[in-house]
Amino acid sequence: MSGGVRFKLFLMMVLEFFIWGAWLPLIFGYLPSLGFSADQPPAALSGIFSNNLLKDVAWLFSEQSLILNAFPVAAIVGMFFSNQFADRNFAAEKFLGLSHLVGGLAILGLAFTTSFWVFFGLMLLHCLLYVPTISITNSIAFSQMKDPEKEFGLVRMGGTIGWILAAWPFVFIMVDWAKVSDANPQGLVEWLKTALGTPLTGDAAKAATRYSYIVAGVASLALAGLSLLLPHTPPKKPAPGETSSSLAWLDSLRLLSSPFVMVLWIVALLDSFVHNCYFSWTGIFLSSPQVGIPSNWVTPVMSIGQVAEILTMFILGDVLKNLGWKWTMIIGVLGHAARFAIYAYFPQHPWLIILIQVVHGICYAFFFATVYIFVDRYLPKHSRSSAQGLFNVMILGVGALLAYSICPYLMQKVYTDPETKVVNFQQLFLVPMSVAILAGVMLLVAFWPPAEAAEEQAVSS
Repeated sequence: MSGGVRFKLFLMMVLEFFIWGAWLPLIFGYLPSLGFSADQPPAALSGIFSNNLLKDVAWLFSEQSLILNAFPVAAIVGMFFSNQFADRNFAAEKFLGLSHLVGGLAILGLAFTTSFWVFFGLMLLHCLLYVPTISITNSIAFSQMKDPEKEFGLVRMGGTIGWILAAWPFVFIMVDWAKVSDANPQGLVEWLKTALGTPLTGDAAKAATRYSYIVAGVASLALAGLSLLLPHTPPKKPAPGETSSSLAWLDSLRLLSSPFVMVLWIVALLDSFVHNCYFSWTGIFLSSPQVGIPSNWVTPVMSIGQVAEILTMFILGDVLKNLGWKWTMIIGVLGHAARFAIYAYFPQHPWLIILIQVVHGICYAFFFATVYIFVDRYLPKHSRSSAQGLFNVMILGVGALLAYSICPYLMQKVYTDPETKVVNFQQLFLVPMSVAILAGVMLLVAFWPPAEAAEEQAVSS
């Protein structure tokens, strides 16, 4: 692969994950500022939940939950249908370009509306078009590689870098420029010092969050333009005798008859729930009076986890060799518990809260990345693609769906004092901490993969 092609693929990955990283960390605090409910469904649906059987679960379909669940619903739809449909019927670079053109315009529109149904519709449209492009970008990259094992890691690292870069525009977007102007700093150094130390606060900070959708939309349109320069990747036709795309996911469910696969699948659900609790609550927690991180530094602080992810991936192979699958995964899962314990009991130490962000990258590499490697190593060759999709349904779909349905209600209705409006973060963070500990215990007690020499027979018998 030539250097020019490698650079285009790297830039493709940077933009692909820049888009997601621009809006996700801040949306959880933005939706309440628009007045969207955390415990009531939209008025148009309220009649459905008026009877006694359904009124107690109405909060699961609140306005906030419906918007947040657009992404995991799109992930589930994508895993079962749209990914393979797009892969087999369209040139990959053309599908990528069209998806990011329409999806980019959709997410741009989110910055200019406060209507629930318009916001929900645009978010759902963006997610349904965006989620399939995660696998499409992989397909484009793999089609150009002679040695994917050596080349893909460097190209895919662009995605992590893109997520990190998405945090930094907000260092300047979330600045109170009126106060900076009034201060009239002299010289570049004093200007930077004043700007970076004068964050927006309160309602002004929440209002400025709408720029996250503008940043994401611009990046999406840029990727639509870049797709015109990407190498041609024709649609992939199914091989003779290959299971149809509509039935492949049903075949993959047979893998769950192996106890160690079932245990890992359930743990993936629990860990995905905990992982998405982090995104749901951390941005709000960091900017709360209890911690006091300035609003313009919230996303850069959260991006520390992605920096740690890059570094951790370099040592993951050695860790797996020395600790084995089980203990590597256990450390990854219990890392979440350690982070939420720090959140719960030491919010008065901002430096410790910032330092513990490193754990996020370690958790991702030691569990999620390890799961994908494990599936590729242990499951039969003919079912590995379906198995990866099976775990993706839990990691990107069901686990996130569960978190985004529950998290707004827990924070805003269960653990927020109705009079003072102060969140009891200590009690709140004990929820994901306990779930992470449960997942770690499940791995310790019930996860016993077979010896590698017998791996094919173990899961195919």
